[in-house]
Amino acid sequence: MRTVYDPVMPKAKSKARRRPLGAADWEEAALRALATGGPVAVSVEAIARTLGATKGSFYWHFADREALLSAALLRWEAQYTDRVIADLERIAEPRKRLTRLFLAANRPNDAWRVHVALSASTEEPVIARTLARVSRRRISYLEACYRSMGYSAARAHGHALHAYVAYLGFLHLGVECPAELPRGRRLSAYVATLLEALIPPRR
Repeated sequence: MRTVYDPVMPKAKSKARRRPLGAADWEEAALRALATGGPVAVSVEAIARTLGATKGSFYWHFADREALLSAALLRWEAQYTDRVIADLERIAEPRKRLTRLFLAANRPNDAWRVHVALSASTEEPVIARTLARVSRRRISYLEACYRSMGYSAARAHGHALHAYVAYLGFLHLGVECPAELPRGRRLSAYVATLLEALIPPRR
């Protein structure tokens, strides 16, 4: 699956006219800045330098830095929540759906660093609102999958929380101490154990 972190093409050295930058270019650059430096790295001046653009190009698309941050967060949410759920919904059997989700969630990707950076910056209201909304959506979807497997509302909610907390712990470990993440056969064994714990036989 393509991520939102495609590399930015280097500034052309020739005088050939480049494609004009669109709002998506600024949003993707803001997400790269978030992943590497957190919200403080999302500044108009810094991103303009990265893109080889002028501040005038920025203000053509966004009113201010907060507007850019809001748009970038919506892009992250769409890519790693909305699109993931839409893809999973093509799988009819809920157990297979959850298996696919948990396997994918334990593959490191650029969204991990964005999520961890945002978690450390909830003093910004737009970030706090985004994280709360994304978490509620994801937990709600997990809960719906468990309900589809025949679990009661209470058990489905408990399993959904367990699964999401396990995911958050894994992604934080991947950023804070990546050497501890299992790899190769250890990763396969870990995922097998995780699936056994998170998708138990219904009783």
